[in-house]
Amino acid sequence: MKILEMTAVELGAAIKNKEVTVREAAEAVLEQIEKQEEKLHCYVTVDREGALKQAEEVQKKIDAGEFSGPLAGVPVAIKDNMCTEGMLTTCSSRILGNFVPTFSSEAVLNLQNAGAVILGKTNMDEFAMGSTTETSAFGVTRNPWNPEHVPGGSSGGSAAAVAAQECFYALGSDTGGSIRQPASFCGVVGLKPTYGSVSRYGLIAYGSSLDQIGPLCKDVRDCATIMEIIATHDPKDSTSVERQDTDFTAALVENVEGMRIGIPRDYFGEGLDPEVKSAVLNAAAVLKEKGALVEEFDLSLVEYAIPAYYTIAAAEASSNLERFDGIKYGYRTAEYEGLHNMYKKSRSEGFGAEVKRRIMLGSFVLSSGYYDAYYLKALRVKALIKKAFDQAFEKYDVILGPVAPTTAPKLGESLSDPIKMYLGDIYTISVNLAGLPGLSMPCGLDGKGLPIGVQLIGDCFQEKKLIQTAYTYEKARGAFGRKEEENV
Repeated sequence: MKILEMTAVELGAAIKNKEVTVREAAEAVLEQIEKQEEKLHCYVTVDREGALKQAEEVQKKIDAGEFSGPLAGVPVAIKDNMCTEGMLTTCSSRILGNFVPTFSSEAVLNLQNAGAVILGKTNMDEFAMGSTTETSAFGVTRNPWNPEHVPGGSSGGSAAAVAAQECFYALGSDTGGSIRQPASFCGVVGLKPTYGSVSRYGLIAYGSSLDQIGPLCKDVRDCATIMEIIATHDPKDSTSVERQDTDFTAALVENVEGMRIGIPRDYFGEGLDPEVKSAVLNAAAVLKEKGALVEEFDLSLVEYAIPAYYTIAAAEASSNLERFDGIKYGYRTAEYEGLHNMYKKSRSEGFGAEVKRRIMLGSFVLSSGYYDAYYLKALRVKALIKKAFDQAFEKYDVILGPVAPTTAPKLGESLSDPIKMYLGDIYTISVNLAGLPGLSMPCGLDGKGLPIGVQLIGDCFQEKKLIQTAYTYEKARGAFGRKEEENV
């Protein structure tokens, strides 16, 4: 098997068994980046020298027995909204175009402490605001399955890098579907963990009550293995939860006998592409054949999720993005008259159109006279959505549905109509509003040869049920991957 075709766990085992050196793995993936990056643009920053230097250091520690974990020596890509000490961290925004952090985010440190080799930072929608990776200040990322299409967003660079074999796995962040939707569009596995399971320390915030870091990878085993490394309690993050059940690889069991799976009727109505519907229901049928009890039910409140989500997320964004003022760090306008003019010009020139749109929306819903009418009402709807899921999980172990209404749209189609782009998140955002875990994995291809994803949703801290269900389906489905010579 070629190095690039290996999963992260397979490569880790090959390095441990001295079949492959860490440097060989790093060089193979850097060569792939060089070959494809001009076409796909998955990365904002590629640290070639740093990666090869890390590879040498990690190899020494593996040989000395200091690193013995399953992912020691495996190259990884990091979404560009997670701080990395000494490496440019831009959030794909002009306003942070020169920002080099003096510390690393906790999730990145956890990977480094497990022997990961960091290749660089992946492209994303600016400040994670978008669903296509087209709002990046540094240009669009293209889908490896068909470069005329988007990879999804906001973690599109991470998902595309995994699909294009430009890394063995990547970290993304998910505020309203930003791991699961690009995973679906790029035919990879993506997990948004329960809120609080992975530290947000060092993650540049978009919506603090919604953001969560998670893995994008080639298969379910990789997903479980990465989660064991990054799901740690962090006293530096007040929302971090101390969990005892982080042995996620123990859930890699091929068995769904007697598992109760609910399919929300509300997710299969108007607007869902027939090919997506068919592929997702076929995945449900596979699990039913394997012994799961599958039935439809009414989830309710689905139509209110999008207005509630965009009200809350925009409000939190307008607050979180106040700090980017041209004073402390980041971009500052060249010519200005006085302090207020400098603030105004720096922010006007530094932020892109979609970020400005959401800051203005957030400032509006938090303003006097509108706070009660919009923001407080959205918080009440959020509580009702959580209650609806609680009632569903009294009856079901896992909820199964689509990730997105369609497969990856063509480049340029979504930006012309922001409302249409927002509606593309209809199946993913409720998971963030309720703080639940959600997993996306490929379940087929549409007529254009683009991947279709199925979404599994679990109750809080029930990632193991998702992993077990996903693993069982993956084994029944068989191998799924992009044939490189046909698509790139």
